[in-house]
Amino acid sequence: MKRLRAFFYVQHLLGIGHLARASRIAAALVDDGFDVTVVTGGAPIAGFPGPGVKSVALPPVTSGDEGFSGLVDLQGKPIDDAFKKWRSEMLLQAFRDCRPDIVIIEAFPFGRRQMRFELLPLIEAIDATSPRPLLATSVRDILQERVKPGRNEETVDLINKHFDLVMVHGDPAFATIDKTFPLAGAIRAEVTYTGLVAAPPPPAASERFDVLVSVGGGAAGKSLVSSTIAAARNANNAWKWCLITGPNLPKDEFDVIARDATPSLSIFRFREDFASLLTGARLSVSQAGYNTVCDVLRAGCRSLLVPFAAGGETEQTVRALILEELGLATVLMEKDLTPEGLAHAIKQALVGPMPPAHRLDLEGAGRSAQILRERYRTWSLKAGPDSGKAHDQTAAGC
Repeated sequence: MKRLRAFFYVQHLLGIGHLARASRIAAALVDDGFDVTVVTGGAPIAGFPGPGVKSVALPPVTSGDEGFSGLVDLQGKPIDDAFKKWRSEMLLQAFRDCRPDIVIIEAFPFGRRQMRFELLPLIEAIDATSPRPLLATSVRDILQERVKPGRNEETVDLINKHFDLVMVHGDPAFATIDKTFPLAGAIRAEVTYTGLVAAPPPPAASERFDVLVSVGGGAAGKSLVSSTIAAARNANNAWKWCLITGPNLPKDEFDVIARDATPSLSIFRFREDFASLLTGARLSVSQAGYNTVCDVLRAGCRSLLVPFAAGGETEQTVRALILEELGLATVLMEKDLTPEGLAHAIKQALVGPMPPAHRLDLEGAGRSAQILRERYRTWSLKAGPDSGKAHDQTAAGC
């Protein structure tokens, strides 16, 4: 069997959700026999992209604030044109070195518009390559809704001109892309649903907590952290609490928070066994990020969601409300988040019923690999000898 080369671009800006999902897909591609290169452009996170995956790290950038209003380097300095040119040239060189059969761009053009300075030149290079690789975009099931006129039309235009495949990492029984992207019907490229990209079933929990609070990467969610600490301090019960602040929380801030640990409240920056801890928790309290929700659905535990809504963000709120409608979670809106409100919501969730069994597809990582292999085979046959023919596998590649 031909060993296909995949070139996977992912840019995380605030949390680690994009990187975590892309890493799961990359691992599944490796397991399926692909030669995979992942190009990352955010702050380095230990353990990602993962073993067996070749990695190219661009000079890192992150979001200047929770509203994604600008790009800064890791020292908080806004990036300039020279920095952008540096990154763009590195990305193009990585593409040329890899000579991939398939290029996967995470989020763009539905999201990551801030990265147009390097992604549009990459797409131009892809179109100018012979044989041309298949180009796919990899997007979550629920998108950030756009309010600026013309943005959705621009997205459709880019897809129709350049992309061969739109992989939606969701179960259409949960949400279809048209729910948050109203022009989905105008997309001419193939749109396929992979299922939710969840991690494999974890081993049993080594510790058990009554209330397990997590805030994803930790760059956003400080109000949930502070409300949790206050709620745990004032709780007049024997609950065992666990607070995971996230690896992106600056160390000096974590050190201050860690001083509030008590015999009933354990505070961690990161737990590699988070998915396992969920299986033993009476209640998960989290924002409604894609990856955490996947972990909660896999564990089948009670869930209280406090969706991130700063800077006009809508994605987590939409996801949380769908889960509440299905009886799989309860929701506390961020605007209503106080220590007292959180404590009350936790009490109500703990006395409520366990969530019903669900049949949502959580095997999106492996199915993404299968879809890419199948689509490449049929696409390369249709494309002909000049735009999709297999590379000479004796040549150097990624």
